[in-house]
Parts: sequence; structure tokens; C-alpha cells
Amino acid sequence: MTLQINSWVRFFLVVVLLAAAGQFLSARSGAEDLPPRQSLAFLPNRLGDWVGQDSGIPPEILAVLGRGEFLSRIYRRAPDQAPVDLFLAYFPSQRSGNTIHSPKNCLPGAGWTPVESSRIWLERPGRTAIPANRYVVARGAERLLVLYWYQAHDRAVANEYWAKFCLVVDAFRMNRTDGALVRIVTPLLAPGEGPENGQKRAVEFGQRLLPVLDSYIPQ
Repeated sequence: MTLQINSWVRFFLVVVLLAAAGQFLSARSGAEDLPPRQSLAFLPNRLGDWVGQDSGIPPEILAVLGRGEFLSRIYRRAPDQAPVDLFLAYFPSQRSGNTIHSPKNCLPGAGWTPVESSRIWLERPGRTAIPANRYVVARGAERLLVLYWYQAHDRAVANEYWAKFCLVVDAFRMNRTDGALVRIVTPLLAPGEGPENGQKRAVEFGQRLLPVLDSYIPQ
């Protein structure tokens, strides 16, 4: 019973925090102090031995995502190897309801059921490793390995509530509410292919991607 009460208390506190954050961000209007950055469209099509091709985002999905810049691109090492699907969503402002949508909510809405969930760390040469959410999701016989994290202002976090908290702090401290979602998805194609193979593939790609992201997601 005590654990159940504590869970409800934590849930209530999170709801109050998010409601207060929303009211603050809506009330604090005006131009934000955004540094220059490159458009996501100029993200390299080649990252090491990974070669990418834009896959496009349907207009109805763009309408749901709101005001931001988005990139959906499939990267492959070879035609006979499983690809990785990169999705980037950058919001120059998260005031007035233009906030990042969590894959934890979007994937079940598309019919994918979580099978496993955990958190891993992606190494960056010469810099601190970053946390990433790791999910295995299933739809019928299909399975996907999903990694995602939130990135803004030279900071990467996995927890969406902590990302919201940092958003409010940075709005006070820097007059900035910009931020991004980075999501990497790879299918588990081969019969009996374990999640560890998909994770290895996604992590290797993520480590290629991380060094170039600062030009597109400003610090």
C-alpha cells in the first residue's frame, strides 16, 4: 500500500511540475537567444561507412509534430545488411505547445508493443558518454530495436521529465527553449536475431552520428 501511495505522490508531483512548466513557457513570450546552426537537411548523407537516403515524412505526421524541423533518413552499410532509421526533430522554441513528442507514447500509437526497456550509454571520443533509452518493440512477427534521447544546449538526457525540468531552467537561465529528439531504429531481420545484434548496430551508428550533431543542435 505504501509503495502505491508513493507512486501516486510522484505522479502527482510530475503532473504539477509539467503543468507549471507549461504555464511558465506560455507566459514568457518574446524572441529567444538562439545561436546559429545548420539545417538538418545538410546533415551528411555519409557517416563513416554508413550511407543515407531521405525517406520523407507524410504531411499528416508533420501536422501532428508541429512547428519544428524534422529529418527522416535510412542509413545502410551494405544492401544486404539491416538498415538504421534516423529521425531527428528540432524545435527552435517549445513555447505555446510546440513540444517534443516522446517515442514511448508514439510507438504504441502506431501498433508497436514494448517488449524490453532499459537505458544504455553511448561513448563519445574525448567527451562524456550520453544516456539513451533502449527499447525492443514488437508488432506481430516484426521486432525493432529503438534508441532515443533528448539533446539541447550541450546536454543529452534520456528521461523526458528531466528534459522538461531542464527546459524550464534553461528558459530562465538562457532565454532558450530549443531542443531536439534523436531516435535511431533498426529492425531485427534475421530469424532468431537477438536484440544484442540490433543494439550493436544502433550503437555503432549513434557513435558515428554524435560528433556531428552539435552543428545542427546548437549548444
